[in-house]
Amino acid sequence: MEAGSHEYVIALGSNMRVPRVGGPRRVLATAIDVMAGEDVGVLAVSRIRSSLPLGPSHRRYANAAARVETPLTPPLFLDLLQDIETRFGRQRRGARWRSRPLDLDIILWSGGAWLSCELTIPHPLFRSRDFVTRPAREVAPHWRDPVTGLTLRQIAARAP
Repeated sequence: MEAGSHEYVIALGSNMRVPRVGGPRRVLATAIDVMAGEDVGVLAVSRIRSSLPLGPSHRRYANAAARVETPLTPPLFLDLLQDIETRFGRQRRGARWRSRPLDLDIILWSGGAWLSCELTIPHPLFRSRDFVTRPAREVAPHWRDPVTGLTLRQIAARAP
């Protein structure tokens, strides 16, 4: 990794078709391509999986994870991810856990933990979500959660 670079594990999810892109699986693949065009080095991408929705949504999700490298600090990287979500039609108002064209979450960061009003790393709920932990294990099995000290491989084995 270059000096001044940061590595991240991010979770990707979609359960909506996006005009001119396609269905959820195509949305995730296209989002990876968009990140690669935004000064983000894509180091590894998991397989895309299908999962049941949480909350009121009735549509199944396509989920994946990616390990990426960028010079952007966590707050700036979050801004970029939210901008990409917006380009895919994501709206931040309304019901929580509703259907969405694209969801990009920072799960882990090479710098350890980060806590601010806008961002918490590691993602506070990732350990209990197998649709996050299993793809994350594929791209970074030996990365450690700075809170528990467990590797992603260990966390994925314990996820419900």
